[in-house]
Amino acid sequence: MTIELEAKVGLLLDGIASRLDISPTKYKQAVDRYTAVSNWIAEGKFDGVEDIHFYPQGSFRLGTVIRPIRNGQDTDYDIDLVSEFLVSKSSISPQELKDMVGARIAENEMYKKMLDEEGRRCWKLLYTEQDGVGFHLDVLPATPEESSLRSFRVAPQLADKAIAITHKNKDKTYEWYSSNPSGYADWFDDINRPYLNEVKSVQKRSLFDNNKEIYSSIDDVPDALIKTPLQRAIQILKRHRDIRFTNHPMSSDKPISMIITTLSAHLYTGEPNVFLALRNIVNQLDMLSAFLTPGYSQNKLLQEQRLITRKADGTWFIPNPVNPDENFADRWHENDNRKAKAFFQWTRWVKEDIVEILGSNDIGKIVKSFESTLGQASIATAKALNLPTSAAVIAAPMVHISQPNKPWGE
Repeated sequence: MTIELEAKVGLLLDGIASRLDISPTKYKQAVDRYTAVSNWIAEGKFDGVEDIHFYPQGSFRLGTVIRPIRNGQDTDYDIDLVSEFLVSKSSISPQELKDMVGARIAENEMYKKMLDEEGRRCWKLLYTEQDGVGFHLDVLPATPEESSLRSFRVAPQLADKAIAITHKNKDKTYEWYSSNPSGYADWFDDINRPYLNEVKSVQKRSLFDNNKEIYSSIDDVPDALIKTPLQRAIQILKRHRDIRFTNHPMSSDKPISMIITTLSAHLYTGEPNVFLALRNIVNQLDMLSAFLTPGYSQNKLLQEQRLITRKADGTWFIPNPVNPDENFADRWHENDNRKAKAFFQWTRWVKEDIVEILGSNDIGKIVKSFESTLGQASIATAKALNLPTSAAVIAAPMVHISQPNKPWGE
C-alpha cells in the first residue's frame, strides 16, 4: 500500500467511525435524559439510604458507543445508567432494591408510560425522539459491594469501586451479582488517556466550530466526545460484527462488545491513526484463532498476555481486567464451542474485510467492500472525502494496426 492510499484509507475509516458515533446533539440529549431520571429517583424517599450515586456505564461511558442494528436496521441508542444506593448490601435484598427503584420511576406519569417490562438486571425506559432516533435507557439498581468480596488481585483504587447489582433469575428469584463498571472504565481510561491528550485540542476545536449552536466555548465541549484511534477502532469492529452477523445462523452467538473492547484495549500499542490501530488489533486477534486447532502453538507474546485461555477441560477464560474471577467467556464451551467458533470466524472475517482488502490498492474497491461490511456510512464518508465509491474500470487497451492483412484478397 502506498503512503497516499494509506492516508486515504485512514481518513475513510476515521470518517466512518465518526458517522457511527453518537452526534454531539444526541449526546447532549442523552445526558439530559439520564440526568432528569437521576434527579427524579434521587428526590424519592428511601429509608436507610444515605445517598445515591448515578453514573453511565458501558459503551456510552467508554466513548465507544455506536447506533445498534436490529433486524438489519439502525435502531435506538442503548444507554446504561447505574443508580448506586449507598446502603449496606446486607440490609436490603436485591428484590427490595429492584422493586424500590421501579416503583419510584413509575411514580412519574411520563416515565410510567415509557417503562418497559422488568429486565433481568435493570428497568428500561423507551424514549421516542422527534428526529426518529430514540434511546433505550437502562437504569441499573446497585449497592456498594462488600469489602470481603472485592478482588485482592486488582489495584485497590479499582477494586474499591465494585458494586452489587440485582439479578432476576428465570424462576423469578433474585440474587446479587458482583460488577465493577466504574473500575473497568478507569482501567480503560488509563490505557486510552495518553492518546486522548494528543488529539484533544484539535478535536475540541473542530467539534466547537461545527456545533456552535450547542457550545458557547471550546471548554464546553465534553471530553467524552474526543476519540482516540483505539476508540474508533473498537467502534468499527463492533459495527463490522453487527453487520456480518445480521441474519446469520450464528447471530445469537456473535462476540459481545465487552470482549471486543477488552481485547482491543489490551492489544492497542499506541498506533497514531485508525487504520494502523485496526491492522495491529485485527492481526493479533486473528493469531488467537490458533486455539481452535488441536495441538495449537501460539505466538509467545500473546501466550504471555493470557488474553484468552483454553483450559484442559475444554472451557475458555477471558478475565475481566478489574475482576479476574469474572469470565467473559464462561459460555464459550457450550454447544460444541459455538460462541468460540463464532468469535474466531469473526476474527477471520474482519481480517479479510478490513485488512486484506487493502492489498487491492484500489480505493474505490475498498470503499465498495467497506459498504458491505461496515454499512452506508462508508459511501457517505467516501463522497464527503471526494473518494470513488466503486472499483476503477480498467478499459481494454486499444490496439492500432497500421497495415492490416486483407483476408478477402486484393
